[in-house]
Amino acid sequence: MSAEDNGRAGRRRFKVPGPFVLISLGAVVLIALSAVLAPILAPFDPSALDLRARLQPPAWLDGGSMRHPLGTDATGRDILSRLLYGGRVSLTIGVAACLLGMLVGTPLGLLSGFARGAWDHVIMYLVDLQLSMPFLLLAIAVSLVLGTTVPVLIWIAALSTWPYYARLVRGAVLSLRDQEFVTSAVALGARPWRVMFRHLLPSLVSPIVVLLTLNLGRIVLLESGLSFLGIGVQPPTPSWGNMIDSGRGYLNTAWWISIMPSLALMVLTMAVGTLGDWLRDKADVEITD
Repeated sequence: MSAEDNGRAGRRRFKVPGPFVLISLGAVVLIALSAVLAPILAPFDPSALDLRARLQPPAWLDGGSMRHPLGTDATGRDILSRLLYGGRVSLTIGVAACLLGMLVGTPLGLLSGFARGAWDHVIMYLVDLQLSMPFLLLAIAVSLVLGTTVPVLIWIAALSTWPYYARLVRGAVLSLRDQEFVTSAVALGARPWRVMFRHLLPSLVSPIVVLLTLNLGRIVLLESGLSFLGIGVQPPTPSWGNMIDSGRGYLNTAWWISIMPSLALMVLTMAVGTLGDWLRDKADVEITD
């Protein structure tokens, strides 16, 4: 094959992401950086009260000022500062829960798909049991019993994600366990754990990363829903969910209290979903090729 043919093949394999994907990537990076740099970017302490500035509108509305660009809430707390710190809390819970669910579900899926037999039956029974439960009710019950601290919320969110990793990995392992590279490793005397983690796991990185991306938006929505119901992150610690809840009584007079975190939540979930769909399509093309 000539260098020109190689160049054409490379261009066919690599497709420049579309504008929506690039915009989504930029939005995710911007939100992540804003959350990480919240202590630097936030103009005020997110819990600082200023009753003289209560219910101040955003800067572009009559009565607003650049001192509080996105306005203030009913106790005079700066919305921009709370939005930055709230994104930090929500993203921390989302990322930690996704990683924890992956670390639990991936080995169980490998064991279920490779060992089969009793291991497969027990693990898949646990997966089906978990998926058959109304998870929101389970999360409410666990929160009421164990409390509503951030570590508890991370474990609750991780509990909702590990079955998806286990099922995905098990299905992939079932299609790979009879491939020549696996049977050769077994014939050469490789131990089961070595076959699973040295030979099978590297082939599963792409779908696992795609699932990790798709789950992030769902976990952030779950955390926001729990906080909105009052059983998630508790005030005065800001999260997008409890910010939306704190402003629902002021929608007619101070809509910005709820609308600003709602917009941030919508942008993040849409951007992460778009990136996840793009990664899934790209992974499918690469696997097919």
